[in-house]
Amino acid sequence: MRFQSIIRTSLFGSVAAAALAAMPAVAQDATARATTQEPGSADAQTAAEPAAASDTDIVVTARRREETLQDVPIAVTAYSGEQLERQGSLDITDIGDTTPNVTLEPSRGTNTTLTAFIRGVGQQDPVAGFEQGVGIYLDDVYLNRPQAAVLDIYDVERVEVLRGPQGTLYGRNTIGGAIKYVTRRLSRDFHLRANANIGTYGQLDGILSASTPVTDTLRVGAAVARLSRDGFGKNLTTGKENYNRDIWAGRASAEWEPTDNLLFRLSGDYTRDDSNPRGGHRLIAGQLSGAPVLDDEFDSRGGLLEPEQKITAGGIAAHIDVGLADGVTVRSITGYRKDKSATPIDFDALPAEDVDVPAIYKNEQFSQELQLLLNLGRFNGLVGGYFLDASAENTFDVILSTTGALIAQPRFTASTFGNVETETWALFGDFSYEITPQFSVSVGGRYTSDRREARVIRRNLRGGPLPELGGTPVNGVFNAVTNPSGRQVGPLTSDFEGDETFKEFTPRASVTFQPNDDNTLYASWSKGFKGGGFDPRGLSTAAPDLNANGIREADEIFDYFLFEPEKVTSYELGYKAALFDRRLRFAIAGFLADYKDVQVPGSVGAVVNGIPTFVGVTTNAGKAKFKGIEVEANALLARDFAGTNSRLNLSGTLGYLDAKYKEFVTNVAAFDANGNPAPASRAQPIDVADFRRIQNTPKWTTSGTIDMSAPLGSGMLSANATASYRSKTFQFETPSPFLDQPGYTLFDANLVYSFAERFRVGLHGKNLTDKRYITSGYQFLTANPVTGQPIRSASPVSPVFAQPGIAPSLGREGVVTAFYGNPRQLFVSFGVEF
Repeated sequence: MRFQSIIRTSLFGSVAAAALAAMPAVAQDATARATTQEPGSADAQTAAEPAAASDTDIVVTARRREETLQDVPIAVTAYSGEQLERQGSLDITDIGDTTPNVTLEPSRGTNTTLTAFIRGVGQQDPVAGFEQGVGIYLDDVYLNRPQAAVLDIYDVERVEVLRGPQGTLYGRNTIGGAIKYVTRRLSRDFHLRANANIGTYGQLDGILSASTPVTDTLRVGAAVARLSRDGFGKNLTTGKENYNRDIWAGRASAEWEPTDNLLFRLSGDYTRDDSNPRGGHRLIAGQLSGAPVLDDEFDSRGGLLEPEQKITAGGIAAHIDVGLADGVTVRSITGYRKDKSATPIDFDALPAEDVDVPAIYKNEQFSQELQLLLNLGRFNGLVGGYFLDASAENTFDVILSTTGALIAQPRFTASTFGNVETETWALFGDFSYEITPQFSVSVGGRYTSDRREARVIRRNLRGGPLPELGGTPVNGVFNAVTNPSGRQVGPLTSDFEGDETFKEFTPRASVTFQPNDDNTLYASWSKGFKGGGFDPRGLSTAAPDLNANGIREADEIFDYFLFEPEKVTSYELGYKAALFDRRLRFAIAGFLADYKDVQVPGSVGAVVNGIPTFVGVTTNAGKAKFKGIEVEANALLARDFAGTNSRLNLSGTLGYLDAKYKEFVTNVAAFDANGNPAPASRAQPIDVADFRRIQNTPKWTTSGTIDMSAPLGSGMLSANATASYRSKTFQFETPSPFLDQPGYTLFDANLVYSFAERFRVGLHGKNLTDKRYITSGYQFLTANPVTGQPIRSASPVSPVFAQPGIAPSLGREGVVTAFYGNPRQLFVSFGVEF
């Protein structure tokens, strides 16, 4: 990658632009400048009030300019930092409970890798090569990979959730939606803020932030967070806490504002997560050992300890706003980020080395975005260009059982190295014109070029994992593996290199009708695009012999690794209203999305050349249709009923999503009866859409919150309680009788007392009924290739304590391992501000 040269060139250009803008020849009045400035700045720091105050306009920048939530013709949910504090939110996944048709959760074995789905679109596979369906933006810098994307709630101004394809307004095209995490801008005066949480499971959090002016034009600030908690359970093999939290994080920024038409902001952040690996909970007894299912869902028995679990992530960003004239602003957003995750993943959650996966993920990215923003009365617009240069690398080994009928090798390991380089550039624009005071139209478009270069190396080794993954070779070397007939089948089983460019134009159009300030109706049409790539877990020797000549030719291997872009055409109708003197606010959106070539990554157990291994299987499902409704409402039931500024609010959300595959064609005879790849002539394409489900997408998501505040003594007492419900959720595209989570309800409550204009104390309860619910998991069982259901028989597969009819497809114990959402947590919070 050319990170260093790119950064030097970009920063030189940014400094040159700043120097030019500092010249006093250009003037811009404060009013025009505020309309293009991000909320949270020194001039707009109080713009985003808590949503509970239903008679207060909430300002967002969903369309890259300040607008009230009422006026934005987009399905967007906004949470202010103050609202998140009152609700006891700890990280970004907490907002998923009260945002319709949104799923946010940590990905299986870590605290910090994010799985995000919006309106049925997302990506739960964190390995290199798979682009995320939901864009995560940290101060407008796109996070290219899900590792370290579970952002902790501290020093935050607001969080915005945009639903539906986003491409004409944002640097990176995102097919499902976007989540904007906006940090606090620096105050013009000295500011000090300290917060602490103390709670059950040994929770102890401390957050300290401060900012100060250095001169009349220069401000600096920093925030540091220490987030810790004991585990919810234990690893009974290693003795380590399970589901614990051990995080250090910090941010620093400097803002220089020499004139009214120039703002330069430089910021940096760093996170280090030393939490223990999350061990999963087995849902079936060991098929060989007979190990029973544990009573506590948060206990585990995995024995893998290498590599040592450690996640580090950080980045720097430079934001420059240059006012060229009244209502004309140029904005530059430069970002560089890097992260590394080392994690031992024990798939079978048992002490023996069987389906143990030591893994290291490394990601690096540089991005540059330029925008020209226009706010010229009845005409508003944005023209932008975006460039992304990113590298994603994963190294992982799959350690399988050392003995068995198929293989008898010392510490047999299927080793994988995958590296995917991404170079993206795009031009985009979006323009709105107010034809009359009540009627406006908006059109936009985006041209994207995504280039992927991939290298995937697969090896069969005996002697355990590679040294960088904590392994120690046998007699100082890693030896080739032999199959039962004595023939060597390694160490190298695959060495793939591929390069492909995907290009697409995606337009957008909308019309808006506002009969008055309190009512907004809109209709929109848009197209979305997610680039294709190469399966980073693919295996050359598993590629189908398409011409049945007995040779896997280069083009057959290339097509086997390649998966095509995913595309969507989306339609949306919406109505937003503020009625009864703005005591009742609501937003209703109905949408329909037609998807083509939906990307469904996965991996399966297989036997190739007599050797058990795993094979990456990425499917471009033919077609899918998503349709649904979203409702968000907030009613101010009473005001000044218990003293001045007292209020009683009732808010609720409802999401309905009917998501179905219309076509899902797969080859059900990709492997023969002996587990070897079958010739193309024996592969039978079958449409299995009736047996496939959209993963991580419940049909119903609802929530209701009662929120009250009243003066008490010299302060203000706030109390709120929330109930949130999610209907049945499928973990994968094939239904699982073990992992699919039935519908469930969570209850949270918070009590906060603020006094003396600077002090705050709160009591918070999350998941008060201590509900156990599955959020993710692993399953490797022999299944019917059409229905996807585990194959069952009347007699046990193993004579030792095995369950009848469950056959492992990888390993010997059977893998059905679940990860759970947090149990009941109680904590008190303290805050002080100067």
